Amino acid sequence: MLNDFISLIFPNVCVSCGKSLYKNESCICTYCAYHLPKTNFHLNHDNPVSKIFWGRVSIFSAAAFYGFNKGGKVQHLIHQLKYKGQKDIGYTLGKLYGYELKYCDDFNTVNTVIPVPLHPKKKKKRGYNQSDSFAEGLAESMDAAADLKTLFRAFESETQTKKSRFNRWKNVESIFQLQNSETLKNKHILLVDDVITTGATLEACAHTLLQVPGVKVSIAAIAYAANH
Repeated sequence: MLNDFISLIFPNVCVSCGKSLYKNESCICTYCAYHLPKTNFHLNHDNPVSKIFWGRVSIFSAAAFYGFNKGGKVQHLIHQLKYKGQKDIGYTLGKLYGYELKYCDDFNTVNTVIPVPLHPKKKKKRGYNQSDSFAEGLAESMDAAADLKTLFRAFESETQTKKSRFNRWKNVESIFQLQNSETLKNKHILLVDDVITTGATLEACAHTLLQVPGVKVSIAAIAYAANH
């Protein structure tokens, strides 16, 4: 009854479309969950996200949940997740995507999920890393472990927003490091981020992770921004 009373004053609404949520829904209504622009890249090994990394770093598989278009619902979701404190969005999307990846041959052996880390200064300023919650949702659905500590950002980098592909790579090429890396030996790691554009940050993270013996790295993101 208390929850019903609170919902009258502060109604739970879908962060995508703004309509009221039913009791069994969290953050995103069922309609939006089924109608947001899924890529289904995980069903095609040689998909556009995988091709980003060809010749750059040895990735086992790569995919993104949604297509990203400026002004679209997916951009709105990610903005709410990244800048408005709505961490539940990342967790909810992670759980939804994890259910699909768990039954896909390219991803069903993943046993560790690692988010692209923020520098401690940026994390303190924002209050959280938006990719952490996505990683935790994925890990739960995939029966994997979420590792938020082993990979860390040792140096603060400049914003990537308006950089070219080459300059994005130069901006992040040596800023990621590992601690207690022996825990990752022989693991199939799913490296995750919110949006993939040029893939420079993920490439730098993957190079660092691949220094660990026996490691296999796959990549997943909430969205793929083609031509951005």
